[in-house]
Amino acid sequence: MQAMQMMSALSQATRWKVYQELVDRLPDGMSAGDIAKAVGMSLNGMTSHFAILTAAGLISSQKMGRTVTYRAETEPVAELSEFLVAAVERGRAARPGADKI
Repeated sequence: MQAMQMMSALSQATRWKVYQELVDRLPDGMSAGDIAKAVGMSLNGMTSHFAILTAAGLISSQKMGRTVTYRAETEPVAELSEFLVAAVERGRAARPGADKI
């Protein structure tokens, strides 16, 4: 699990918006140009965001001709979510009087 890399990638507002847009468009994905338009940036301005999200395992891409389509990858986020939920549950159980909650 690349937890720190995922959280770091998603902590930036534009990348968070990109990931949300792509989750909303599952399973089809979106072209790079449509994503840029949806988040109000130029296509050139999106290059580094796509690279960071890809490196974190949060998105994947497929090139068809001149069009690059990006898709959200949800399994890494599911693994992170499961880890965080388990951590919260352990923390709650470790508190004095937790069995009374």
